[in-house]
Amino acid sequence: MKYAIVIPTYNEEKFIAFTLQSLVEQTVLPTKIVVVNDNSTDYTEKIVQTFVDTYPFISLVRKKSAATHQPGSKVIHAFNEGWQTIAEETLDVIAKIDADLIFPANYFETILNHFQSDAKIGMAGGFCYIEKDENWVLESLTDQDHIRGALKAYRIEAFNQIGGLQPQMGWDTLDELLCKFYGWRVVTDTSLQVKHLKPTGANYAPSAAKKQGEAFYAIGYGFWITCIASLKLAWKKKSFHFLIAYLQGFLQSWFARKPKMVNKAQEKFIRKYRWKKMMAKLKI
Repeated sequence: MKYAIVIPTYNEEKFIAFTLQSLVEQTVLPTKIVVVNDNSTDYTEKIVQTFVDTYPFISLVRKKSAATHQPGSKVIHAFNEGWQTIAEETLDVIAKIDADLIFPANYFETILNHFQSDAKIGMAGGFCYIEKDENWVLESLTDQDHIRGALKAYRIEAFNQIGGLQPQMGWDTLDELLCKFYGWRVVTDTSLQVKHLKPTGANYAPSAAKKQGEAFYAIGYGFWITCIASLKLAWKKKSFHFLIAYLQGFLQSWFARKPKMVNKAQEKFIRKYRWKKMMAKLKI
């Protein structure tokens, strides 16, 4: 199987070399690695260029977007620009990864083995680990059956069927839900431990929480599922202000009747699926 990787980057001079080095040491090398430098103001591009000069399958794409961070939007716009440069390639798998990861050498060989083992697997991924007290521990922000946005790998047919990645917060939940809507399996592999050098949420703020609430609306969660999800996230953040921000974002979108990222059939499936998952956790 042939696979390609797109890496959106913005001011990742501290980490990008570690990520690229781990990729060029994979037991099965990618056909292409596209690094999208999205208006970095540090030495990110110079570091990437040294890899481009050494490895012919690595390329650099320059993108000029706003310097301000736009949760869920900026990174996917950058990914999509990189994807367009290889969309005509004959590929079996496309991966979107972050620029602050260190992959074990067998990571993508194992991912490809999963895809080869079952034609209905649409997505596959490992798990992110962060350094804590000189040990690498699981970054326990999501369920064990969820693939983190930092390391998504898609079968091309599934990627195309879900319409690619949507440049809006919530994209990394919507992609899995749509895969399941269309009958694809989503597989996680606990043996694949990826070092995450910059923990998720390090720069998370109430303004981003409001965007998350808007995302709950956009992917069709509905009010009560949004309330439960918001309570869970606010509890993890240990802040009532985050709960208010999540709900504010949802309600403002609801009253404004903003367009959603899903159609009616997809929304019905997503709500049924989320309720089923919650009931299972409560063992009801």
